Amino acid sequence: MYKSIASIVIAAPLLWGACGGSFPPPTQRMADAQAAERSARELGANNVPAAQLSLKLAQEQIADAKQAMSAGENQRADSLLIRARADAELAVARTREMTARVDGQEAVADSNAQATTNVGQGAVK
Repeated sequence: MYKSIASIVIAAPLLWGACGGSFPPPTQRMADAQAAERSARELGANNVPAAQLSLKLAQEQIADAKQAMSAGENQRADSLLIRARADAELAVARTREMTARVDGQEAVADSNAQATTNVGQGAVK
């Protein structure tokens, strides 16, 4: 019995060291975060006040993650990139929401203008 306990005590640190070695560079998360940030910029998040902060946070977190990866802090970089992608996607959503709201207001205004034109031409209200 003591031999089995001793072998577990000796083998356990070796197994933990093998499993928890180094955290791989989060290259896929970097690509995902950068793509989401680029999408937000291309949709015009810089021009939407509700989306500007989220976009700025995503950009800062991507820059911080690059520095962390250079320093070998891949786990920290991974966490930053998860947050960066979420912030960039939030900027995308807020930009789309604002665009939809403006488009809806323009559609209502166009409809009202057409109704006025129709009444002016003798169409039944």
